[in-house]
Amino acid sequence: MTKHASNGALGISQSAANGQVAAPEIAPFPNVGVPGYPTFLPQQPQAIGSLLSSDKFPQNKRPPKLFEPLTIRGQTFHNRAWVAPMCQYSSDNGHATDHHFVHLGSMAMRGWGLIMVEATAVVPEGRISPEDSGIWDDSHIAGFKRIVDFVHAHRGKIGIQLAHAGRKASTLAPWVERMANDEGWDGGSVPSEQVGGWPNNVVGPSEISFQPGKYPNPIAATSEYIKKLKQAYLDAVERCKKAGFDFIEIHGAHGYLFHEFASPLTNRRTDEYGGHLENRLRLPLEVAELIRKAWDKPLFYRVSASDWLENVEGPEKKGSSSGEKEEWAWWGLEQTTILTQKLADIGIDLIDVSSGGNDLRGQIAVGPSYQVHFASHIKKHVKNILVGTVGIITEAHQAEDILLRGDADVVLLARQVLRDIDWPLEAAQELGAAVAPAVQYERAWSRMVAKRETCTSPKLHTGISLVEGEEGRQRRHRSESHSDSK
Repeated sequence: MTKHASNGALGISQSAANGQVAAPEIAPFPNVGVPGYPTFLPQQPQAIGSLLSSDKFPQNKRPPKLFEPLTIRGQTFHNRAWVAPMCQYSSDNGHATDHHFVHLGSMAMRGWGLIMVEATAVVPEGRISPEDSGIWDDSHIAGFKRIVDFVHAHRGKIGIQLAHAGRKASTLAPWVERMANDEGWDGGSVPSEQVGGWPNNVVGPSEISFQPGKYPNPIAATSEYIKKLKQAYLDAVERCKKAGFDFIEIHGAHGYLFHEFASPLTNRRTDEYGGHLENRLRLPLEVAELIRKAWDKPLFYRVSASDWLENVEGPEKKGSSSGEKEEWAWWGLEQTTILTQKLADIGIDLIDVSSGGNDLRGQIAVGPSYQVHFASHIKKHVKNILVGTVGIITEAHQAEDILLRGDADVVLLARQVLRDIDWPLEAAQELGAAVAPAVQYERAWSRMVAKRETCTSPKLHTGISLVEGEEGRQRRHRSESHSDSK
């Protein structure tokens, strides 16, 4: 008697006799989830945006510098295309919201070597706006940990920028001010207490407004305030540990508190935190040293290398030509280099070089790579610290050239991330490298992960489609079918 296997769903009988279709071999390969994650997430075979094996992909034997990994204090960042911190004005009393989860979490699936949370205030009055993120309270930990866990589940790295906005605190979110201006408002950038502002509790090094009539009139920080502020930074570090962050960056740029203390134009104090350069750098260096002792993971510092005041104030240092005692006139590259060396001596791992933000008179020469020369100068003059550069870096070859010239060790992108979140994968494709996309999205990157040699194997152990990928196979099949019909 002939045996039959019935397929009820299709109404087909299959026979074991000669000529019948054999049953498929059943594949015992599960779609494995990330262990310990609260919901199912497919495991990524390797860090998204990291180089695929050069044994399988010969084009990776001499990879672009942009995709060389970088290890700092045991943390390996799988490429050198990093996400700079960008304020989102979307927090609820400092707490990270669903916006932050989607905003930062989506980057974790797009190949960035590092993701950095926006400027996050260590005290409530240190926020730039009422909706800026904060880490002054233990209740902030859970929201950040949720994001960190998601990034780690995708084998990514994420850190946070700790900040105090100084005299530029308590300002409106940009689009709120823009919409108010569209309605005829010309009263400045300061929100009232009724909408969450703190116009009478803005603290700076001295009582000098960033823009009188438009920005708050700050209170000069007392010695007691400075003491409490240093403790607030240390408390924030402990919360960073509990959230699981991979690194911390100290915000010392863009006209915020530490930049204000460093500049002779905004620091008119007569105590140990004002006057000559050593005193003006005292608070930033004290905080950096305290954090370094409390934090054993990578520690970065963002600096504004110049206030761009050459055409307004003259030389950065005045007095030598006339025989007068030399005095620093404004914050510039020479002082930044001195600060960077002191930070390196403390044990700061990387200086993140930006510029501007402390004086509205600054004449910033904005254009592609416009801040790279600052980073290059620091790289040449301070040898025991890594250097990052930022500012209108938008093209793959532009970023690669910066690294190949030795102008910086990493590049940080900001607005370009918002315009093109897949930039690292597109850069790899343009530079001829093969890097791992997220397994859920690999079908979109068949050209980027194509081998540069013939291969008959349909898949790698990583799960990445080989040769021309699924789309390429479909195109080839259509082409062959068209040829057969002629």
